[in-house]
Amino acid sequence: MGRGLKELTEKNIVYKSKTSNKSYSFNTAEKLNTLLLRMIRRMGLIKVGSHVDLDFDHQFIPAHKFDAKYSYKQDFGYFPGWASIGGIIVGGENRDGNTNVRFHQEDTLRRIMDRVTSELGVVIERFRADCGSFSKEIIQTVEQRCNTFYIRAANCGSRHEDFRQLKEWKSVEVDYERCDVTSVSIDNLIEGKSYRLVIQRSPLKDKDGKQQTDMFGVIYTYRCILTNNWISTEKDIITFYNERGASEKNFDIQNNDFGWSHLPFSFMAENMVFMMVTAMLKNFYLYLVRHISDKVKPLKKTSRLKAFILHFVSVPAKWVRTGRQNVLNLYTNKNYYAEVFIE
Repeated sequence: MGRGLKELTEKNIVYKSKTSNKSYSFNTAEKLNTLLLRMIRRMGLIKVGSHVDLDFDHQFIPAHKFDAKYSYKQDFGYFPGWASIGGIIVGGENRDGNTNVRFHQEDTLRRIMDRVTSELGVVIERFRADCGSFSKEIIQTVEQRCNTFYIRAANCGSRHEDFRQLKEWKSVEVDYERCDVTSVSIDNLIEGKSYRLVIQRSPLKDKDGKQQTDMFGVIYTYRCILTNNWISTEKDIITFYNERGASEKNFDIQNNDFGWSHLPFSFMAENMVFMMVTAMLKNFYLYLVRHISDKVKPLKKTSRLKAFILHFVSVPAKWVRTGRQNVLNLYTNKNYYAEVFIE
């Protein structure tokens, strides 16, 4: 199996930084990314012509491999970026562990988003990403390929004094907590473009739950989201952005259920093949469990792999000869009927 996976390896792309003069390796896995999307389309996990929400994030994977680089995460490993639609992985690229998350991210997003629209035949309605995607080049790339985007704005700490001067705050409840929200226009990010900066402030509290103050009054924690959506309310934008936490669960599933936390090979390109193939397996598992969960009551469409193995795989059984025919005898209290799976 290892030799077979190694045969699918594609060569790395090397980008050179103009500022530091250092080189960083990327592995785009073009063919496997295309195969991943064609499998999704064939299984019908995403309908052709639908409008989808695309999430993008990076995950540091600790791996003491031959070509692994030391990261600011204080370990050796890789720093791949992955795109997902709901719980479905739709693309990814591997990178050196010491690569800055913004470095050539616009090229990664261009390749992934163009493949998603062409291979799946969908429209990217909304795009979400954290502050690792907050840069001029990335915003320009994303805006050309989706209708609206929502990116966590970086460097909010440097704008605290500007935020203090704002007067038109509205009190809302977000995720069962009260906070103040407002919006301002950002015109100096990209020439000729105006974007909306949604600002959320929450009182900073001590360990006893009391609000902390200074000579200027209550001390606030500020969070900002940059978007080109001028219609939705601040609460709706913040709520939608916070839902991207569900997509981050993909990393936990891949690490613990599909082996990303224990990469098998010594080189980044080979380990990228392993991650892509296991991403395909995860998508196929979603397709399989959606069908089986309708037939096997203990299973749900959201069941993890461990539950699937417990309720569907680890079932003691024996073929017995009775009435001049072979009958599968299941030693379990659960009701399994072979005929329901014929379809």
